[in-house]
Amino acid sequence: MWRADILTLYPEMFPGPLGASLSGDALARGLWSLTTHQIRDHGRGRHRAVDDTPAGGGPGMVIRADVLGEALDAVSVADDPRPRLYMSPRGRRLDQGLVRELADGPGAIMLCGRFEGIDERVIAGRDLIEVSIGDYVLSGGELAAMVMLDACVRLLPGVMGASASGEEESFESGLLEYPHYTRPREWEGRAIPDILLSGDHGAIARWRREQALRITRERRPDLRAASDDQPE
Repeated sequence: MWRADILTLYPEMFPGPLGASLSGDALARGLWSLTTHQIRDHGRGRHRAVDDTPAGGGPGMVIRADVLGEALDAVSVADDPRPRLYMSPRGRRLDQGLVRELADGPGAIMLCGRFEGIDERVIAGRDLIEVSIGDYVLSGGELAAMVMLDACVRLLPGVMGASASGEEESFESGLLEYPHYTRPREWEGRAIPDILLSGDHGAIARWRREQALRITRERRPDLRAASDDQPE
């Protein structure tokens, strides 16, 4: 079973959308597990404080290294093979390659920060891997963790109805996905391209490849495969 452990100050946010659709069905069928852990259980003093003012001054509060160290140690034993991920805007950008890497493994331990962030020492002291879902800032790491989990879970064996569904999606080949059509044949003066109704599977495959190249070059020229010298 693919196992996800989430360390958070807001465990009530889970499973949230992960309890619905593909991920929720897979969770109910035991194809993966989701366990949340309250960081505040390891807080200090009568009020279970988890944060303190930044060393050197500045706005906001920082989650303490001793609190997080204990929280992580309570979840993960020394030989736990799962990566320890910290959802952070300065981390490695989440892409389909990383998603597949994680989905092919045993699961993940995810730390969701809050406030101004976490003490830098716990990142080094517990070998945390920082991961970002984009160049913007959220109120906390919980939504980012949900995005990552949804992307990973849908690739687990038995989750999607047809294995080909995951193989032809955007980013799997380095390209954005080709356009899709279905009934009715014509809608508001717009018709399904004739080639898709031709029954010629080779021609359809070539058309889809050409469309994927065109869309990728127009919308995401930064993607490496978009610069391939292939016919439009």
